[in-house]
Amino acid sequence: VQLQASGGGLVQAGGSLRLSCTSSGRTFASYDMGWFRQAPGKEREFVAAVRWLGSKIYYADSVKGRFTISRDNDKNTVDLQMNSLKLEDTAVYFCAASPPSGLYSTPSAYHYWGQGTQVTVSS
Repeated sequence: VQLQASGGGLVQAGGSLRLSCTSSGRTFASYDMGWFRQAPGKEREFVAAVRWLGSKIYYADSVKGRFTISRDNDKNTVDLQMNSLKLEDTAVYFCAASPPSGLYSTPSAYHYWGQGTQVTVSS
């Protein structure tokens, strides 16, 4: 599975961005998909995840109510709509794929990672 993330950029606080992650694999629908982020000097942290059938969705408390994750198994994509962005959302955002495990917030559970896309929120 190869993942390609896109959609990052520079946005003012309060603004919105939509990240997209495209998979080249034919087994995309069988993976749980997650978004993580990593700010300079910090560990990679969980942002959001969606189970392989899209039946369950999870968010970090810090983004709940502002971010929305969605997937399209026909198009092999998983998106992250980010609204009401805050300065602390600034980070490199990564999409990742995991065999269904239930460990949706654990980076080590994810076998495949995209290259990351930079999101910078300015004041």
